[in-house]
Formats: sequence, structure tokens, C-alpha cells
Amino acid sequence: MEDHNSAHLSEPASPAASVASAEIAAEFAALTIEEKEQRRAEWSQELARVEEEINTLRTVLASKTRHASDLKRKLGITVWKELTDDVNQGVKNLKESHVFQRTESVLKTTGEKTASVFGSITSGITTKFSQMKNSESMRSIEASVGSAYENVKTKVTSRSGSVSSFPDDLDENNSPSGLNSPTDSLTK
Repeated sequence: MEDHNSAHLSEPASPAASVASAEIAAEFAALTIEEKEQRRAEWSQELARVEEEINTLRTVLASKTRHASDLKRKLGITVWKELTDDVNQGVKNLKESHVFQRTESVLKTTGEKTASVFGSITSGITTKFSQMKNSESMRSIEASVGSAYENVKTKVTSRSGSVSSFPDDLDENNSPSGLNSPTDSLTK
């Protein structure tokens, strides 16, 4: 048993505890056998008293906790309400913290700068499209496509030589049989 207790004395938790443990071990080693036994008996009695107090406090705490739960139930305070209140208080504390306010400020500034950059990009693209639209080559393409469309739309000469409009020819090709293949127009 003496070896077991000395093993606990040689296991310090921190450097300060290490120094204290070394001092206690040296002091304990200087005692006579009778003094060591008497000291251990005192410590055992004190440990028993402290453990009894801990158990009493645990019992009292459990009783108080039950009583508090009963009162909360009578007041209509639910676990969900308590949790919600705790979360709300935590959020409030977080928002009031210096770190959150600083982070919020950085994020706001970053958002503003990002919006500014995207605005500049959008503006640049719009300007380029506008320049393209007003360019000589785009006007030439528009004129070519426009005149080709007008030519096809207004007059289409059928195989019989008659002149009809393009929409009329489309309607003519949509036969009641439901066939709309290019060979249908050859049979008409």
C-alpha cells in the first residue's frame, strides 16, 4: 500500500504541482513510521468527511433541481423555451462582442467592394455590346439578315410559278394527314 501511495505522489499534473509534490514527498519521508501512519489516518478521515459532504451536496443539488423543474413546469417554462432563450442570449452576446462587430464590418466592406467590382464588369460588358451593336460589321450583318428575311417572307415562288407568301406555303405544307416532311410538298 505504501508503494501505491508513493506512485500517486510521483505523478505531478503540472510543474507547480511537481514542486509541491516533491516538497510533500520529502517532508513525508522525513517522518517516523508512527507519524506517517498517524498522518495517513488523518488524511483518510478527512477524505471520508469530504466525500460525505460531496454526496450530501449532490443529494441537495438533485432535490433543488427537481424543485426548480416543478416550478418551471407550473410557470409554463418548457425545455424548448429555455433552449430558445439560451440561444437568443448567446446570439445577442455574440453580436455585442468586439470580434463579431469587427467581422461584420469586414464582411460588409467586402460585400460593397464585390458589388462595385461586379458593377464595373457589368458596365464594361454593356459598353462593349453597345459598341459592337453600333459597329459597321454588325450593321452590315443586320442589314443582310433583315433583307434575306424580308425576301423569304414576302414572296416565295412555288413550283407552279404562282406567287404566295411564305406563311401561306407553310400552311399549305401542313396537310390534314399530319405529314410534314419535305417530300410532302413534292406530291402536291
